[in-house]
Amino acid sequence: MNILITGAAGFIGSHAAEALKALGHEVVGVDNFSPHYDVGLKKLNERSLNSVGISIINKNLNDEDLAETLPKEIDYIFHFAAQPGISTHSTFQDYLQNNVLATKHLIDYALGLPNLKLLVNIGTSSVYGLEATFDEDAIPKPASFYGVTKLAAEQLVLQQSREKKLRTCSLRLYSVIGPRERPEKMFTKLIDSGIKGTSFPLFEGSDKHLRSFTYVGDIVEGIVSVIYKTSVIDGEIINLGTDKEYTTKQGIEAVKSILGKPIHLNVIPKRPGDQFRTKAVIEKARKLLDYNPKTTLMEAVKHQIEWYKSSVLKR
Repeated sequence: MNILITGAAGFIGSHAAEALKALGHEVVGVDNFSPHYDVGLKKLNERSLNSVGISIINKNLNDEDLAETLPKEIDYIFHFAAQPGISTHSTFQDYLQNNVLATKHLIDYALGLPNLKLLVNIGTSSVYGLEATFDEDAIPKPASFYGVTKLAAEQLVLQQSREKKLRTCSLRLYSVIGPRERPEKMFTKLIDSGIKGTSFPLFEGSDKHLRSFTYVGDIVEGIVSVIYKTSVIDGEIINLGTDKEYTTKQGIEAVKSILGKPIHLNVIPKRPGDQFRTKAVIEKARKLLDYNPKTTLMEAVKHQIEWYKSSVLKR
């Protein structure tokens, strides 16, 4: 199969690209190498993809010549590209442009592909709101610009299934961790703080927040499995995460334990829109995708620390 991955130089997109290539598919990526975080880290990911025969087209999904630039012989699209996370440095316009409008432009491109079998939107548990402990039938209550615009993007994609124009689905991911996690995310920052002896900024009260910390390898197994289930999942929303819960404090303790070093916590004011609890309800994923996450928190953190030491520190 010929597969296009948007956001291919990013955290989860790069892992998915490698997994699909390993399964024997032809994979091409597209990424605009946004400076939202260190572009050097994205270049590291790109080099890893290049080494296994995956090229990345440097392109913004909002560019007017998108359809003329991207390949026409594509069987599957996995749409990871987005303005990520909850950030005080990102404006509503950033989220609107990169989550909603970019998705609409991708759909327009997809409608012109003669052989497209499935457009997979990579969604987020943030659409559920401050507590993400529900199945896919729950009414979304996003509490951030990120959640609102990712929900809008998801609905734009699923609209195509309702109108019988494309086959689509949306996968809502939960608290993904592991190698290549973005530098502003919790575990990469914790590892960096522990190794360098700097303080870790902890949002007030967040040590008690509950999270479905899910290893990226388990997430990717769920993502790539949709290829073999196209007719079953058309028009569906599916949660992907772990049904195990951990507090932020447990995450901090896991990093400290594996590093064997203390981490100084610098408590800062609460972050608006931050979720209090996420626990993935994954019965649907188990049924439709044979999804079965197995990696423990300690195993995931160990893999991430090994990556950080071998890649980030040595670049």
